[in-house]
Amino acid sequence: MSKIIDGKSQAKQLRALIKQKVNLRKQQNQRVPGLAVIIVGNDPASMIYVHNKRKACEDVGFVSRNYDLETSISNDELLALIDQLNKDATIDGILVQLPLPAHIDTEKVLEAITPDKDVDGFHPYNVGKLLQRNPLLRPCTPKGIMTLLENTLGDLKGKHAVIVGASNIVGRPMLLELLLAGVTVTACHRHTYDLTEHLQRADIVVAAVGKPNFIHGKDLKQGVTVIDVGINRLDNGKIVGDVDFDSVKDKAAYITPVPGGVGPMTIATLLENTLFACEQLHRNASHLNI
Repeated sequence: MSKIIDGKSQAKQLRALIKQKVNLRKQQNQRVPGLAVIIVGNDPASMIYVHNKRKACEDVGFVSRNYDLETSISNDELLALIDQLNKDATIDGILVQLPLPAHIDTEKVLEAITPDKDVDGFHPYNVGKLLQRNPLLRPCTPKGIMTLLENTLGDLKGKHAVIVGASNIVGRPMLLELLLAGVTVTACHRHTYDLTEHLQRADIVVAAVGKPNFIHGKDLKQGVTVIDVGINRLDNGKIVGDVDFDSVKDKAAYITPVPGGVGPMTIATLLENTLFACEQLHRNASHLNI
């Protein structure tokens, strides 16, 4: 029977540490971190994510700026708001909730955020820094997963990980994070032949494919560690991951649950990135000159 990797518990510990550091800054009359969260439209799932992020931000004592924008906002209006926040010395992080409406140029919006305020870690500059093994602000979900893995397994050097999914948000930066930790990595995607053959060699599996119960116990070797990034709602309303938990739990040594695994760590890592930006990148309210 698998041991559960409790993302809620680990995220709670990280948030408590962040809150402690924020309180210390207050005692020393230093500026507290500021996070601006932008949502465009009223997508129900996005609204839940944004609510959780804002609540977590306030719980640790950050300055929280909320921008709930109409779906009809123009590309130029959104870019103008980001430009304003880029210049605001009280704001350390700017988060634009995805997905954006079809008429908004998502790539242009993400690239408009100055790299030292890109606490989601999506800007090409930050992805490039990670690629060069000199990370600055790192993508939240992969970095949160690395925290879970290192807290659970310790030194990861020499292990073999298989990532299922190659998105810009999880799969690709996850590959870079694992390489940075000395892991041998196989990246699988929709063009991969014989996925099971790859999975059965893995010490670590990261499932981020967006398909409910896609990976089954028969696909895995005994003693594997399974990180399930997927969040899928079934027709009956049940939330499940990309991994078929019931068939995998007897094969895996460790597994993240859905919900309660990767999700809480993603939000805690967002806070961690914002504190890092405040302490290290905006010590003198200066910005990267690139």
